[in-house]
Amino acid sequence: MPFHQKLLTGVLILLTGMLLGVLMMIMRGNWIPPERVQVRYTEVLRSAPPVDSLTAPVFSGPTTLFRDIAESVIPAVVYIETEIAMQQAVPDDEHHNFENQFWDRFLPRRRAQSIGSGVLVSSDGYILTNHHVIQGADNRIRVMTHDRRQYQATIVGSDPSTDLAVIKIETSDASPIIIGNSDYVNIGDWVMAVGNPFRLRSTVTAGIVSAVGRDVDIISDRMRIESFIQTDAAINRGNSGGALVNTMGELIGINTAIASESGTYQGYGFAVPVNMAMKIGQDMIEFGSVQRAFLGVEIASVEYEQARRHGLSHVSGVEVRSVVPRGSADLGGLKRGDVILAVNDFPVDAANRLQERIALMRPGEEVTLSVWRNKKDQQLRFPLLGLEDETIREWASAAPPQPQPMDFGNETESGVPQKSFDAGFTLAELAILEEMSRNELVVVRVEPGSASHEAGIREEDVVTHVEETPVESLDQFTAAWQNKDGQEIAVHVLRESRTLTITIPAH
Repeated sequence: MPFHQKLLTGVLILLTGMLLGVLMMIMRGNWIPPERVQVRYTEVLRSAPPVDSLTAPVFSGPTTLFRDIAESVIPAVVYIETEIAMQQAVPDDEHHNFENQFWDRFLPRRRAQSIGSGVLVSSDGYILTNHHVIQGADNRIRVMTHDRRQYQATIVGSDPSTDLAVIKIETSDASPIIIGNSDYVNIGDWVMAVGNPFRLRSTVTAGIVSAVGRDVDIISDRMRIESFIQTDAAINRGNSGGALVNTMGELIGINTAIASESGTYQGYGFAVPVNMAMKIGQDMIEFGSVQRAFLGVEIASVEYEQARRHGLSHVSGVEVRSVVPRGSADLGGLKRGDVILAVNDFPVDAANRLQERIALMRPGEEVTLSVWRNKKDQQLRFPLLGLEDETIREWASAAPPQPQPMDFGNETESGVPQKSFDAGFTLAELAILEEMSRNELVVVRVEPGSASHEAGIREEDVVTHVEETPVESLDQFTAAWQNKDGQEIAVHVLRESRTLTITIPAH
């Protein structure tokens, strides 16, 4: 055999032996390839192949695919950029706070840009957004639609009380959103928020409805109406005025605010219900201003002790604390102490929910109230008045009522009728300046460690009832107080717009 054949045969034998050795080591589990780290594998479950869109099943109701919702809603949400005049401005971008007083001395007045979102509600270019998005813009408003067309927008109307506004672009082929019904929104519903946070256009986030009817005291207007839809879908700066939609792709709210100390998303956002938004928007489009009806009452949400005092089977309704003379409610037969259970058959369980239902109506329309009076349910039906009525106009434009000292009675050195009670508190009898026929009893002193202090009575509480008896004067309170021989006395007070029932040990 020639030498080169012997060499080739030897090499083949050597390679064969090495291969057999490697295979044996692998089979025994003792071989690890060099320069590799041994890892533990986890089985991954893969979804089925995508279904051809031509043969895909049609989904409806809550099972609608999020991608289909996004595809239908995104074209209806626009990007809004406004220019707002500023007194002074630091040379910096929108992400900084302009609080450096050093620069204020040297820099000239300039205009700053603000961003937000809006929702197309008609094919001819009407857009719903927030009042605070366009506030101060003076029609310097630029709108960009999803297809990147740009427009100059004009302001149709704006309403600080609900933080809503309508602007208009000149077009005839816009892609309006489908309008839903916020009365059917429930806690736990899946929702999607669409907007332009931090200039990230057409951003979609998802979550659930965390609560409905929220009053979070973020609108600064004195006649504010807050009954927000709360959601955990991420809402950030720039989302204001954007769309909150349900799983049918229908608009159920206009994104308005976030609950955050930093100004960025921390878990909760709020949206104006679409029923209110559309009513306000339609008023602006049709009349140029909001056609607001007024009930003409001062109200407070019913708490547990009040419900028990009124003989209600469960906590529900809104108690009428006062009625504006010659206002809608007064002319319709509503009385102080009545509990409103429903408005047009829609149950109301908080003061802001009642405000929301009335805000959906226009002056001249008739409202039907379900009222609990003397432990019986009855119906009242009457027309609502608006700002064209002089009584309502004066009441709506007046400053909030402030207690004023009375000029008569058993006066103290300060000129205010007062009386101390053995439970350790002192009441003053005050008159409301705008309603001289109506008095209030205000706690002006609470002895530390006294029975009333331990029970929870605090200075500036307004006393409204003793047990089930309404009281407006010191004589009425004294008579009701002395008439109770039991071990405890329930005193109902108003504290910062909340009605509380405080039980004090009998004297």
